[in-house]
Amino acid sequence: MKRQLKLWDAVMIVMGSMIGSGIFIVSSDMMRQLGSGYWLIVVWLLTTVATVSAAICYGELSSMYPRAGGQYAYLTETFGRMTGFLYGWSLFAVIQTGTIAAVAVAFGKFTAYIFPSLNDAPPIYQNGTFMITWMQIVAIGIILLLTYVNTRGLQSGKLVQSVFTAAKIIALVALVFGGLYLMKTSFFAENVQFGWAAFQNIDGAGWSAIDGRTLLGGIAAAMVGAIFSSVAWENVTFISGEIRDPQRNVVRAMVIGTSLVMMLYLLCNYIYLATLSRDEIAFAANDRVAVAAAEKLLGHTGTIVMAFLVMISTFGCVNGLVLAGARVFQTMAKDGLFLKQVIPDNRREVPARSLWLQGVWASLLCLSGQYGNLLDMVSFVIVIFYMITVFGVVYQRWKNPQKERPYRTFLYPFPVILYLLIGGLFCGLLIVYKQQYTWPGFILVLLGIPIYYLINRKRST
Repeated sequence: MKRQLKLWDAVMIVMGSMIGSGIFIVSSDMMRQLGSGYWLIVVWLLTTVATVSAAICYGELSSMYPRAGGQYAYLTETFGRMTGFLYGWSLFAVIQTGTIAAVAVAFGKFTAYIFPSLNDAPPIYQNGTFMITWMQIVAIGIILLLTYVNTRGLQSGKLVQSVFTAAKIIALVALVFGGLYLMKTSFFAENVQFGWAAFQNIDGAGWSAIDGRTLLGGIAAAMVGAIFSSVAWENVTFISGEIRDPQRNVVRAMVIGTSLVMMLYLLCNYIYLATLSRDEIAFAANDRVAVAAAEKLLGHTGTIVMAFLVMISTFGCVNGLVLAGARVFQTMAKDGLFLKQVIPDNRREVPARSLWLQGVWASLLCLSGQYGNLLDMVSFVIVIFYMITVFGVVYQRWKNPQKERPYRTFLYPFPVILYLLIGGLFCGLLIVYKQQYTWPGFILVLLGIPIYYLINRKRST
């Protein structure tokens, strides 16, 4: 592969893949679960520490194995082909493609906010509860358009990523500083006055104080939203084979990108807490808390501006996910663990067949209407694979102490311990209090085991 991507391009991929629709939406449900601005900040801080710690740890593995495939390659090299395949299988089945579908549909929903005729139009097709809407068609159109753009060469995908990521970063910064300038009355002190006390109001029936099991379950549910908004930074590792000086630039991109994004997320949540009351955050229409904040600051004009911001954000996010994900499936195919038809590059030296296969499956997930549920179910699995990969740093130091490491984990072993503790807390709380988020993901991963043995049996034959 030609190494065409510089450090700036890699940082744009990290930030562009992370910033999608989550930061504009999830804080509403987080507030309903915990009822306190204090707890909202605590959950975002925990997510920030975990995300940056994981990025620091991944850097050591990226310097040891600077090839396309990223996390798939690290898991394969460290724990064997089956572990790598199960991750790649989950990535194709729903983690990457489901995220592409969910973010593309978010683009469609905010497009419909600006053009209400899309929202009000009857379904194109309906059979019982299954329906195909114009918003889904818009989402599929975005996926196929960006898939096509990325088949035109890495430079095309890189240009779209850089332009749209820069635009949404500028827009988020404008939201933060504009909010500070335009804010007339601050609700921040009111929203954090409860301290460690927590409350819950899931259905709008009124706030009730919670503790014990209910509080732990609320923390778990709130962390699902924060973590969903903070994943996909590892996408830059998928294209390590096309980054210049990957032993150094991949880790730099991950640490710089995740740190900047999480700082922006914390500042955005400060604006929400300062601009809106507790009820306004928790019960923003369709959870569009960012739109509610913009309306408070600029009136109806603010809602239109924010909707365009989310459209820019989701468009750039889909592009980053499309660009990176296809490289994993091509690498798996080269290892004999995926369809061999996706191995060849096209004449522009990009994995066009892998891109189109990813795009078609993501489009089908858009039509299924189940992408949101699937992503909730696999958040647990995503963190489990993160934890396994982070632990891989420790395992590799024991297994291959002599292997060259151009970068060694900063302040080792503290980032490893921090991530494993926070990730373990998150997964443990979900297992105990929110099983609906755990067992479906387990089933998805387990379905990959017979497929793995079938593939290896065919290879042996």
